[in-house]
Amino acid sequence: MNMSWAPSTRECYGAGLLVFHVFCDKRKIPEEQQCPVDTRTMLNFISSCAGSYSGKTLANYMYAIKAWHTLHGQPWKVQQDELKAALDGALECTPETSKRQKREPFSTELILKIRTYLDLSKPLDAAVYACLTTSFYGICRLGELTVRALKAFNPDKHVKRSNVKMDVKDRNDLLVTEIFLPRTKISNVGQSMFWAQQDNFTDPKSVLLNHFAINNPGSDSHLFTWKHVKRMRPLTRTEFWKRVSGIGHGLRIGGTLEYLLRGIPFDVVKSMGRCYLHKHALILAPYLQDSPALEPFTRYTMPPVY
Repeated sequence: MNMSWAPSTRECYGAGLLVFHVFCDKRKIPEEQQCPVDTRTMLNFISSCAGSYSGKTLANYMYAIKAWHTLHGQPWKVQQDELKAALDGALECTPETSKRQKREPFSTELILKIRTYLDLSKPLDAAVYACLTTSFYGICRLGELTVRALKAFNPDKHVKRSNVKMDVKDRNDLLVTEIFLPRTKISNVGQSMFWAQQDNFTDPKSVLLNHFAINNPGSDSHLFTWKHVKRMRPLTRTEFWKRVSGIGHGLRIGGTLEYLLRGIPFDVVKSMGRCYLHKHALILAPYLQDSPALEPFTRYTMPPVY
């Protein structure tokens, strides 16, 4: 059952449980009140941490304690309305040092601006820009396209060059590129993402082909492997942000906004963000085009996509 949570999630949950146990030890709370935990103990824990941790961190700690109960077959008896009120209050008490400075979301204009700072003939910049455009137009999480550390690449978990299929045709003979993600944040069995060629310098297809020409990663290598002075390296999240740091944030948000501004229905964009079935994604291919093939009235006639 423990393997149902991703390694990064287990690490976060481990930290949350440690803080909770330290709290219980200092307050001398009996073990029988720790698991299953009662509402009062949980609210006292959140209140004692508010102002020292961000609201998001405390929410993750709460999920950690709840997962701990699930793992040991214990009931979760905390009153949800009171818990939500406590977490909302903790969010308001988030220390300034834990708040991120607001920045504009990614857009095609911002990506073009980033392009002027990169040299696409250089291995690292070619890989970074290819990853950037793929994440943007594929409405994909950056963590699903990069690795956490140089030695963390696992061909069974991370995207590889062999996972790319270009020029996949839909029933309207429109072309898209399909990239299979072996594992995502919400699925351990993998899902496919799709994007289509764009008629500008943010075109993910031409950018990806440039990356292949410059770096030529192996079939079973990380998709955005690049040529370092010493050896080939998978693209890490840290290395990516070193080249794009401080310029913008929210690639998935930016990609979603881009499609919505093109007049594409929200339900369709939501499905594009992570299509569960191959055939459903290909049906959506017309919406992925630089100039959508279907007229705006389709937003009123298309059935909801679930």
